[in-house]
Amino acid sequence: MPGTVVLQGGGPFTLHDDLDRRLVSSAGAERVVVLPTADAFERPEVLIAAGMSWAERLEIDIDVLMVMSRPEAMDAGAAEVVRSARAVWLVGDNPIHLRSVVKDTPVWEALLAVLSAGGVVVGAGPSASALCDPMIDPRGGALALGLGLVKGLALVSQSETVTADRQARARKLANVPLLFLPSSSALLRTDSGWESIGAHELVGALPN
Repeated sequence: MPGTVVLQGGGPFTLHDDLDRRLVSSAGAERVVVLPTADAFERPEVLIAAGMSWAERLEIDIDVLMVMSRPEAMDAGAAEVVRSARAVWLVGDNPIHLRSVVKDTPVWEALLAVLSAGGVVVGAGPSASALCDPMIDPRGGALALGLGLVKGLALVSQSETVTADRQARARKLANVPLLFLPSSSALLRTDSGWESIGAHELVGALPN
């Protein structure tokens, strides 16, 4: 797939301005679509406010798409908003909800179309974990079915906040390469390979 998938350890709209500028520029995007789906049961307005400030700093337009439930992800209009974008950010802290809402929906197909057209799809924090398959279930650290933009890799996001016991459990349960990614770090997959930014710990090898 010719586009770029970006896994950011955390800090959406706060910790990655330099990388974000580069991603937006490389995609030729003047507008970024933001899906705060994974914060549907939290306080998405906090993320949205941070996103608005981020867009001002980066001097881009932002289109927040409130796809918070599966019926909304089935909406053709919402899917078209995503499909027309060159850059999409998925943010929020509940990867299970994100997967349940968007998997096998028109919005998900639109995300794949963004990548096929050479665009950028960014997952930040737990939303980045959801883009992998398998996905780390934050409720206990077990592996669960993920969305699969990155296959054969499990991601522990915000790894600096994860206790030693939870890290050990993730290591024990993982049957694929396991990436511990701090909030300030990122991993990029392009059609030419992988690029890492910042410190991380990888148990195993990155998939091809």
